Amino acid sequence: MDFKRKSIGLAEIAEKMASPGNSTVVFTGAGMSTDSGLTDFRSRDGLWAKVDPMELATAEAMRGNYEAFHKFYSVRFEQMAAARPNAGHIIVADWEARGLVDCVITQNIDGLHEAAGSKNIHELHGTVNGVRCMDCAAPSTQAAFIAKKPCDACGGRLRPGVVLFGEGLPEDAMGASWRASERAGVFIVLGSSLNVSPANQFPVIARDAGALVAICNRDATQMDSIADYRTREGISEFLAGLDALIPAH
Repeated sequence: MDFKRKSIGLAEIAEKMASPGNSTVVFTGAGMSTDSGLTDFRSRDGLWAKVDPMELATAEAMRGNYEAFHKFYSVRFEQMAAARPNAGHIIVADWEARGLVDCVITQNIDGLHEAAGSKNIHELHGTVNGVRCMDCAAPSTQAAFIAKKPCDACGGRLRPGVVLFGEGLPEDAMGASWRASERAGVFIVLGSSLNVSPANQFPVIARDAGALVAICNRDATQMDSIADYRTREGISEFLAGLDALIPAH
């Protein structure tokens, strides 16, 4: 059942988004890509029922169990290559093109925001669209990684350009996300449980700076108490409803 906090409705958020000089930031998690057929690998359903991906998506596995690590990410690459942006991705990209959204901060590695046309994306966990050498960091390709080809520059093993468990988040993406959150007038969370620190502090930063905060997520989040608007409806439906209320400008 949907609920709102502090009597803030969608119309007020839409009006704020369209106001001159406003900066709207969109923050997305795994739920954003559900309608594209991608599920969070933490769910342990389907493909991961017999495998603990939390043990494979680590820097330790990459160094000490490369065969299993490689198989895990090869399958992930194939899944994501087959996925297409959904209606939610397309609405967010359209908002950016219309000057309604400043940037997207995402915890996702699937590249679907970019595929939908979003330009200003801060990828907190990297992207499967980037592959590099484990040793010299020379760039490579997904095809080379899947084929287990060595690095062209030094002969080392290849790795996906994602942040593994045990690795720090990229400073450039974190810094840009922090600054965007501080200047946001509207901060919209889509499909994130907001359980992971420090990324879950971005809506707090935005709220402390005076932004309206809207959270659309199926399950409860740690930041529900700070939200001006909170809904559990589908992300694409929520975005379409909000889009219909944005006044022309």
